[in-house]
Amino acid sequence: MRILVATDGSDSSDRAVDLAARLTKELKGHLIIIHVVTLRDWSLTQLSDYARWEHVTSGEVLNAFSKERLRIARQRAEVLGVTDVQSESLSESQAGEVAESIIEAASRHNVDMVILGKRGRGRFSGLLFGSVSQKVVSVAPCPVIVVP
Repeated sequence: MRILVATDGSDSSDRAVDLAARLTKELKGHLIIIHVVTLRDWSLTQLSDYARWEHVTSGEVLNAFSKERLRIARQRAEVLGVTDVQSESLSESQAGEVAESIIEAASRHNVDMVILGKRGRGRFSGLLFGSVSQKVVSVAPCPVIVVP
């Protein structure tokens, strides 16, 4: 069983990682953890200021931020006993939006199930444009579990 879980560091996505880890362990499966890098996690001013302060590019800041999110999620899964874990950082620009990036990763990795949180960090944009979880449920090539 190949399970993909998307994380953004929110409480809901932490619960999704925990569920995915427990299922992966129980089913002796393979866990794939992804984080979609998006500018919605930062204001442009915040990102520019931080990059200038650290003497790096904005892209390097986003990459480091994503790697940290993945490290934390991987650590959560390993604490719950999962040993077969792969993690991947995706750029939102690869597919145009977060939901499309998750769906594309699910197809590319030929997963049996996708698990993600109901509400992530971009709550306001979700109200305006529809939630990521709604879009993934509607289009994913496999079953999707949405964790509250």
